[in-house]
Amino acid sequence: MPKFIWNNFIGRTVVLSTLTTLMLTTFGSFPIKLPDGTKVMGQNLHTNHTRSRSWRRRYRRGYRRGIHRGRYPRGYRRGYRGYRGYPRRRYYNRRIIIDLSQQKLYGWEGRRLIHSFRISTGKKSTPTPRGRFRIRSKHRYNRMRGRGYDIPNVPYAMYFYRGYAIHGAFWHNRFGTPVSHGCVNLPVYQARQLFRWANRGTVVIVRR
Repeated sequence: MPKFIWNNFIGRTVVLSTLTTLMLTTFGSFPIKLPDGTKVMGQNLHTNHTRSRSWRRRYRRGYRRGIHRGRYPRGYRRGYRGYRGYPRRRYYNRRIIIDLSQQKLYGWEGRRLIHSFRISTGKKSTPTPRGRFRIRSKHRYNRMRGRGYDIPNVPYAMYFYRGYAIHGAFWHNRFGTPVSHGCVNLPVYQARQLFRWANRGTVVIVRR
């Protein structure tokens, strides 16, 4: 290299820039491997975009409550179908409590008592099943048949366990006395109110 070019400031700058460009184009085309095996060239090293699915599955919301194992807490709404296949409901804290000893039905929404009706449950030979259930289906009118009875157009029927339902009864007025074949009977206008208030999936507790 001629000496006058190196002694010149502009010439020295041009030479250094040219050498730097040659080094970058020569050695920069080869990927540099890091200790963990990831490549620098063509890779986004932002760690938020490279975490595995198992990390997201482990630390996502609800993991520690056991949701990832198929167990859903009370009132948890899962996707479109909701808790255990029931549709999503805006008020998932509603419940119906049936007191067999007092022949009363209570409709609760959280800590608020919304409904309190006199009912007629199953007599001693055909008792109403006790336990904790959920409303499985709702029918505006339904035909009920069994041993010793066949009643068409039963209004506002809500089935909670097998063939047992909460429904309106227009064929008797003995509410407050257990006279049914196991179902929970209400006056028709009260059954209409409960039918519009309760949803499919609402908890039904039958206790003595």
